[in-house]
Amino acid sequence: MDNMREYKLTRSKRKTIAIRVNEDSSLEVKAPLYLSREKINNFVNSKEKWIAKNTKEISEKYQLKKEFNVNFNDYIILRGKKAYIRPIKGNNASYDEEKGIFYIPEIATTDQIKELIIEFYKLISKSYIPSRIRYFSKKMNVTPTAIRITSAKTRWGSCSGKNSVNFSWKLIMADDKTIDYVIIHELAHIKQHNHSNKFWNIVESMMPDYKEQKEELKILGEKLSKENWELNKKK
Repeated sequence: MDNMREYKLTRSKRKTIAIRVNEDSSLEVKAPLYLSREKINNFVNSKEKWIAKNTKEISEKYQLKKEFNVNFNDYIILRGKKAYIRPIKGNNASYDEEKGIFYIPEIATTDQIKELIIEFYKLISKSYIPSRIRYFSKKMNVTPTAIRITSAKTRWGSCSGKNSVNFSWKLIMADDKTIDYVIIHELAHIKQHNHSNKFWNIVESMMPDYKEQKEELKILGEKLSKENWELNKKK
């Protein structure tokens, strides 16, 4: 077929076809074992508009992520508010919560600045998020078996079958009410391990306007999809 897009094909016992555009704009197709190559090609061709749109969006985000850095006099978001990065003499980095300023040694490279900011984010997360979990645990009459702050890339939070709760340190960028929503959401899973009406009733009883916080979370997720908050691998 003319102008057929190249794609990587993976066959399995699945029943449907799925298409994925990767960060590097390559195309992945997952298809059932029995489906002919012609039918797969026809399906891929029928999705050309969708593929083109998503390839453009993903390519733009990928480029923004590649160019993303953190530098002196930039600001970052912490608990929904701007916090500025200022150079300081000496070797000690610190954060002034009252002024909303991160003081980073002036000799730090851009990679080192980002590394230090990530460490601060993690430290603040490990203090602030568990304190809010303890607060809501009492109000909701639940007890998580464990609390973990993780480097999860795709989820803000999760609750295991054994009722341990996990939260990405990136959640600390959200405003306080949005952080509370994610905490309430995961603690509600201790009572209901699903997204049934009963589950959402629990969430709503704790936060009647939770849908607004869901929207805030989407906005933050979109912002972070254009930023690279992973540590650069040492060569």
